[in-house]
Amino acid sequence: MSDYTALDQLGTDLGRDPGTTHADDVTRSVIPLHADRDSFENDKDFFIERDGVRFAGTHLIIDLWGCEGIDDIDRMDRAMRDCVEAAGATLLHIHLHHFTPNSGVSGVAVLAESHISVHSWPECGYAAFDVFMCGDAQPHKAIDVLKAAFGPSRVKVTEHLRGED
Repeated sequence: MSDYTALDQLGTDLGRDPGTTHADDVTRSVIPLHADRDSFENDKDFFIERDGVRFAGTHLIIDLWGCEGIDDIDRMDRAMRDCVEAAGATLLHIHLHHFTPNSGVSGVAVLAESHISVHSWPECGYAAFDVFMCGDAQPHKAIDVLKAAFGPSRVKVTEHLRGED
C-alpha cells in the first residue's frame, strides 16, 4: 500500500506526527508567514484597505434556493471556473465529488487568493457556496455568475471581512 493517500492531497496525513511537514508543504504556501506585526502590516499583498477598513479578504456565504442543474458536476465545474475568472482570481486546483443517492455535488476550487467551495442538495434545490478571496480579487462578481448558472429563485449573501484590523 502506498504511503501517499487522499489525506495527503488535502494536506492531512493522520499517520504522520502533526508537528512534521512534507517538504512541499512550504513551497505550496501562497501567503507569507511573518514573525512580527511590523512586517505583517507592511505586506500589501496580504492585507488590503477598502473604505478605510483594513482586512485580509472578503468571505461570502452564498445560499441559493430553487436552483436547477446543481446535480450536474460539469455544470458546477464550469460555474466555479467562471466565478474565478469573473473575480479576477487565480485557479490552482479544482476538485468536485458526486454523492449518491441524491447526486449532490461537493467540492472546492483552491485559489491563490483562497477558495470557493460548494455543497448542493438537488432534492431540495439548495446549494451552499463559500467564496473567500484576498487581495485584489472581487468575490462579489461570483454572485451573478452563480445566478446565471443555476437560476435560483432566492439568494442570500452574507459578507464577512476576514482579519478585519
